[in-house]
Amino acid sequence: MREGFRGQLDAIRGALADMTHTAATAMERATVALLGADREVADGVAALAIQLDGARRAVEDQTYEVLALQQPVASDLRTMVMAIKVGGDIDRMGSLANHVGKIAVRRHPGYAVPDQLFPLFRQMGEMAVRMARGAEAVLQSNDAADAGRLAIDDDAMDGLRRTLFRTLLDEWPYGVEAAIDVALLGRYYERFADHAVSIADGVVYLVTGELPKESLG
Repeated sequence: MREGFRGQLDAIRGALADMTHTAATAMERATVALLGADREVADGVAALAIQLDGARRAVEDQTYEVLALQQPVASDLRTMVMAIKVGGDIDRMGSLANHVGKIAVRRHPGYAVPDQLFPLFRQMGEMAVRMARGAEAVLQSNDAADAGRLAIDDDAMDGLRRTLFRTLLDEWPYGVEAAIDVALLGRYYERFADHAVSIADGVVYLVTGELPKESLG
């Protein structure tokens, strides 16, 4: 009976790791769509976002079923709380990747990002994907030390966004529409990274029973 319960919890954790992998793929493809003005790739990102929403619902249903049928102890309850919260984080990551793809579609066949900013958005995309892959690895390893390292990448992402805003404020020659697109895109990448850190914080909570101090404000 207990072994079956542990198997259910492991299945939930595995589903969350798979979802995080999908979110990373979604942002990777969204960046390709953005920098390549590729509508077909952007449409694929939208499909992945829908897939993630369905996966989140399935994880929630499975978690509630376990709660109803089993008698979880404190550590198991933490797993379930973490699963519901993390599922929401991953679903939001998919939505943010889709937002990037939508901007690419809206400006198609043109480019939403000026040539000058291609390298910066490429860096932001690579950092976002790396952080999502890191969150996936943390979910698989259950390692609180690895979870803490995502905060370093998050600081780097914040630095890239500050660079982006300095560019926006420094005699911007590309017009208002482009400025709005670029500001929104910077926000989407930053929030994607924040959700990756939130996933890692969930693992820290699972292992230690406490949230990292940064998460408490």
